[in-house]
Amino acid sequence: MLIPANLLGILFGLTSGIVWGSGDFTGGYATRRISQYHVLAVSGLSGLVVIVAAAAISRESFPSAEGILWSILGGLSGALGLAVFYPALAMGCSATVAPTTAIVGAGLPVVFSVFTEGLPAPTKLVGFAFAFVGIGLVSRGPTAAGGLSGSVNRRAVLLGCLSGVGFAGWFICMGQVEAGKVFTPLIFARFLTFLTGLLLVLLYRQPVPSLTASPLALLTGVLDAGGNLFYILSKEFTRLDIAAVLASLGPAVTVLLAGIILKEKISQLQGVGVAGCLVAIELITV
Repeated sequence: MLIPANLLGILFGLTSGIVWGSGDFTGGYATRRISQYHVLAVSGLSGLVVIVAAAAISRESFPSAEGILWSILGGLSGALGLAVFYPALAMGCSATVAPTTAIVGAGLPVVFSVFTEGLPAPTKLVGFAFAFVGIGLVSRGPTAAGGLSGSVNRRAVLLGCLSGVGFAGWFICMGQVEAGKVFTPLIFARFLTFLTGLLLVLLYRQPVPSLTASPLALLTGVLDAGGNLFYILSKEFTRLDIAAVLASLGPAVTVLLAGIILKEKISQLQGVGVAGCLVAIELITV
């Protein structure tokens, strides 16, 4: 029996979120041994190698000039998001930056799709609402000891918004590439991710990372590239907003893996957030 196209898109979107969330988990664990910027550069390279190899094996042709332009714009937007996100986390404001980034990153594609594709079904709108609340709650980490001043909080919110705009731009721009192009558009985007990581390493005057320093960083790149790939496949079969929101549920997977594998305590708010994400999935798939 053939799977309906929309359901196939939803399944790809969920897979994207699961794979991306797994990549965030391995990437976070890798930063315990090497710099976060080293992880970004190494994972960017391994992901690029995987995408190039897949494009070569499939013999997929490159997109049109317009498609290449959208791919480059998406790569630049995602690179901007990463360039702002990591320094913002280094400020010790993860409890503010992470949920702000996640909600803005998932919300803007929904707004974009409303103007370009019209309103989705009411049940899906309610599902989006549960997803935004769930993503925000599971992304919240412990508040820094001693609290944060008002000026730092405002700066954290601003950086989180900028980072979210960057990630939303990636979702939107990659969604504009013509149908049927899966691997080759990602070559441009992944190259810019790798380049961003390398520039951040040089900017912070860190040594050039070794590819053998962290196998987990290499695995992170493979998983991140997989998340990219499944998102592209998802938007081929369903609305861009549905694909983006489902792909953005990755933080719930990251929190669950941390609890199961590392035995990290999941806060009550994060537990509620995971439940909200599950409700969102049920409503979106109706």
